[in-house]
Amino acid sequence: MEEIEGKYPEEWAVINACSINGAFADKPSNDRITLWALVLHARAIPCKIVQEGNGFMLLTQPEFLETAIKELRLFEEENCNWPLPSPSDPPQFVNLISTLSILLLLATFHNIVQLESNFLNFNRIEWISLGSANAGKIMNGEWWRTVTALTLHADSLHLVSNLLIGGLFVMLVCAELGSGPAWLLLLASGALGNFLNAVIHPPAHTSLGASTALFGAVGILAAFGITRYRRHLLRQRILPLAAALALLAILGTEGEKTDLGAHLLGFVSGLG
Repeated sequence: MEEIEGKYPEEWAVINACSINGAFADKPSNDRITLWALVLHARAIPCKIVQEGNGFMLLTQPEFLETAIKELRLFEEENCNWPLPSPSDPPQFVNLISTLSILLLLATFHNIVQLESNFLNFNRIEWISLGSANAGKIMNGEWWRTVTALTLHADSLHLVSNLLIGGLFVMLVCAELGSGPAWLLLLASGALGNFLNAVIHPPAHTSLGASTALFGAVGILAAFGITRYRRHLLRQRILPLAAALALLAILGTEGEKTDLGAHLLGFVSGLG
């Protein structure tokens, strides 16, 4: 590719923009002509850029004229929708009532689990024994434990911390997707996180709590951030992921009984 000034040599032919794309009724911009020259150069088609006044003209040798026009026409057709439009603002389907209702059901169920005496003449059910994410039992086919463990909590402090901190992230995911799709993704990421946690732990390992799904919410939000900045610099796309990992380090590693594997795998499941 070569740029020259003044009148173009007679042995070179002008590539007419209208023959490439009828949409170019006016003279294409200098940036567009430079881009076309790069395309022709990549296809090993000889070309030159001639400066004519304040604008550019693109030339090629006459025997390559038809081929050059064909290549540039294909380029324009393949890139007619590029660059991609920025993603629209997320729909604000917060639906606070449904989200709070599910969190309230979790709290109510916890109170039922903690009942010490017979209730309505029914014997006390060992909910934690029946529904916790025991690695050995999950790997032996009791897959439902990956879901039921999300509804169980060790004590009231465990429950309250998940409701207060995790509830915020749940509402943010609901604001992005709407309550139905959001809760479906949260359930899937929590269940997948519990399953993967069972895979990497010995059979005796047991975990419970909604935090696996709640860190799945952090992963989902990080994935949204990465997608939203997909057209920006790499460091801008990494920022949401870095923020999510920092949040995981701050909130997901505290406490002697904290199951870091469940938190991390819930996050990874949501991110994926």
